[in-house]
Amino acid sequence: MCKLVATLVFAGIAGAQAPDPPETRTESTMESASKDDKHILGVVPNYATVNEPSKVYQPISARDKFITAAHDTFDPFNWVLAGVYAGVYQWQHDYPQWGQGASGYWKRYGATFADGAISTYVSEGILPTLLHEDPRYFRLGDGSKWHRIGYAMTRVLITKTDSGGERFNNSEIEGNLIAAALGNLYYPSLNRNVGDTFEKFAINVISDSGFNVLKEFWPDMRHKVLHR
Repeated sequence: MCKLVATLVFAGIAGAQAPDPPETRTESTMESASKDDKHILGVVPNYATVNEPSKVYQPISARDKFITAAHDTFDPFNWVLAGVYAGVYQWQHDYPQWGQGASGYWKRYGATFADGAISTYVSEGILPTLLHEDPRYFRLGDGSKWHRIGYAMTRVLITKTDSGGERFNNSEIEGNLIAAALGNLYYPSLNRNVGDTFEKFAINVISDSGFNVLKEFWPDMRHKVLHR
């Protein structure tokens, strides 16, 4: 649950800080904004975002999909974040079958990191390759603030295909459902039930939707605050 709260807080800040309507940018500004920006705020991994989509769609290879998934999984930020979440779960005494102390903490840490890793690899690497879907987020970049927020949040339901079309985002929905189900292999027996499985699934999808809002507005925030 803390993952969901943190993501929605960041997304809310992004939406609040974004200019509406977006300001007119100079050519030099556009060039700066189109450069690869692999971290939001310098720390949050952002490898699967296309900041300035080309008018002619360019798909990525299966190899690149798995490379993106690996970057998003093993970025140092995620190791630290898993530690924070594990600490919160231990403090709240979630998953009591794991107990307290160092042993309980590392079990929570391992489960938390595994949740993110499995979800990312399935939804950004495995299924996009098998289903010929593009796991990247393509920024809209202009229009009203609310239109862009709506666009960003619905990308968990709509994705591009490798042929350049659009369809239901099977990789996101099915990938997070598979990841939540696989969690039953390592979570305590008391938490291996339909309710907990769908709760993890819902949190992942809603968090991804909120994170898309942050991706959509980060270049605007960066230009507005950092002037680059």
